[in-house]
This record gives sequence, C-alpha cells and structure tokens, in this order.
Amino acid sequence: MVKVITTGNFKGGVGKTTNAVMLSYELSFMGYKTLLVDLDPQANATDMLFNTMRSVLSKEPKFEMSLGVALMEDKLEEAIINFNDNLDFLPSYTDLQNYEKYLFDNFATDYEQDYYFKMKIDEIKQNYDYVIIDVPPQLNKFTDSALIASDYVIVVLQTQERALRGAEKYIQHLLYLTDEYNLNLNVAGVLPVLFQNGSDYDLDVINDAVNVFGEPNIFKNQIKQMARLKRYDRVGITNNPHDIHDIRTHKIYKELVLELLDRIKILEGAE
Repeated sequence: MVKVITTGNFKGGVGKTTNAVMLSYELSFMGYKTLLVDLDPQANATDMLFNTMRSVLSKEPKFEMSLGVALMEDKLEEAIINFNDNLDFLPSYTDLQNYEKYLFDNFATDYEQDYYFKMKIDEIKQNYDYVIIDVPPQLNKFTDSALIASDYVIVVLQTQERALRGAEKYIQHLLYLTDEYNLNLNVAGVLPVLFQNGSDYDLDVINDAVNVFGEPNIFKNQIKQMARLKRYDRVGITNNPHDIHDIRTHKIYKELVLELLDRIKILEGAE
C-alpha cells in the first residue's frame, strides 16, 4: 500500500527540501515508484529536479502546468513530470501562492479546505509506492493540507536551537491536527541534519532532541554537512559510480531510506 510522507519543520533553511528530494531520488533508484510533490511556492524542489534534468540527464522538462494550476483546475494528473523510470514529480511555481485564496473562496469550512488536497492526491497516489511532500516552513494551508494527506512525517532538525524549537512547535501542531481530524498520522522520526560536523554544539542540540522527543524517535542515520549536497542544489544530482563523493552521498541516503522503511514497518506492526 502506498505511503504518503511529509518532510517538515517550522524553521526555514534546515535542509527540508534537499532531504525530500534526496529521499525521493534514492527511493526511485531502489526500485520504488515515487512521486515528489512540491507544495511550496518557492519551488526549490522543482528547481533542483529541473537542474538535474537539464544539466545531468540532458533533457528539457516539459513544464506545461504547475501544481497550483492543476489543483485549482482539478487536473492534477496532467501536471505530473516524469524524471526517471521510477520518479515523477508535481512541479511548483510562484502561482501556488494563489492556492490558499482558492481554498478560502471555494470552500466554506476549514475541513473542506484542509481535505481538498488529500482528495486530489488520493486520486493518483495508487500509481506509486511512496509519495513525498515538501512544504514551506510556516503554519498555513500548505502545511495542514500536506499533513492531512500524509501517513507519516519526517521532522527535519538542523542542529540549531531555533530548529529544535521549530520542530517542537511542528509536532505540537501535528498532534493538534491529529486530534482535530482523527488522523492516522505518525511521526516516522526526527532527522538530524548537522550544522557543523563534529561540533560540541551539534551534540548538545541532538542530546536536547533526545530528551524532548525520546531516543527511539531520532533517526540513527544523520545527515552531515556535505559539499556535494550543496553542489546538487546548484547544478543537479549526479550519481557517478566512479566519483567517491557521489558514492558516499548516495550511500548515506540509501541507508537513511532503509532506516525509514524499517521505522514504518515497526510503526505499522504496533498499530
């Protein structure tokens, strides 16, 4: 059965988008049919995949309809762009900013507004094994729509005090929504993204996160600072089997995906 997973935190700049893209990419290379949904008007996930298609795959993406237009015109399937054999994505653009106004103008209640995105995703998600959703780091209809459509959440925690506070508020809001709408929504785990490799400050923030969320809820695989990830953001994702930096980066994300799948199995076994 398909799993829908949102990556989030109420603090911006924590690596949420990069990790959503890399998880989607790695899932696809492991043979899982994956859909990445860029539910963020900043469109950073879209830019990263477009850069990869142009610079690495040497193919021009056919960007005929944005996610915002597709949602507002009820044509979600027509907006899907194929990235590789196992990865599709729904591209964002600045016009997604109009989505909240569309909801307010067309649906009278919070329930109808919050569930519209889930209804549209439910119509297409059975074509995939995993759907990964990237959202902006604010409390708004994008966040609520993604959480309501999701089965699991990965809380991305860059090892900074503000990111820890943002993660706490994010989980508090997630619990509120779960109670408000009786959702079957679980936190797959808190993913540490190191601000400075090996620093005492990083370790302090991770220890604080363990105290707040509990050690079992912290991913064992942590994302260290890697120059190659910054390069992927700029020029696209490379996967050269002869490049040690590519090899190391993809190995880390493969291990992260395997841990994520194990965590999902454990959570589903506990239900």
